Amino acid sequence: MNTVELSNNQQAKIAREVRLALRVSKKEAQEIMGQAEASRLTFSEYARRLLLGKRVVSQADMNVLAELRRLGGLLKHLHNETRGTYSERTATAIQDLGAYARALERAHREKNSGSVGIDTS
Repeated sequence: MNTVELSNNQQAKIAREVRLALRVSKKEAQEIMGQAEASRLTFSEYARRLLLGKRVVSQADMNVLAELRRLGGLLKHLHNETRGTYSERTATAIQDLGAYARALERAHREKNSGSVGIDTS
């Protein structure tokens, strides 16, 4: 069977006729709603993605990754502008930024699969 990925606009147009309900504690509800809000998704879209095994990305994580990429670009620019004067330092900094970005992505994948941890090695 072929599956087709739909864009967010296409998903919004799908008629959703069935309502599902679940019981949670007040604390669990606050946590779930907080996670949906951090992902900038409605509760329904957040729950659908989690329950269907789709990726949910925190907007804060995406902002941090974007900033790490921006800093890496600035370091590369500095390296080029100084013609490698600080090559050892910039290379170390770029490697550190890359390691942190990979650790953040790895932690996000583990969080979505159930286990959590950040390892910058």
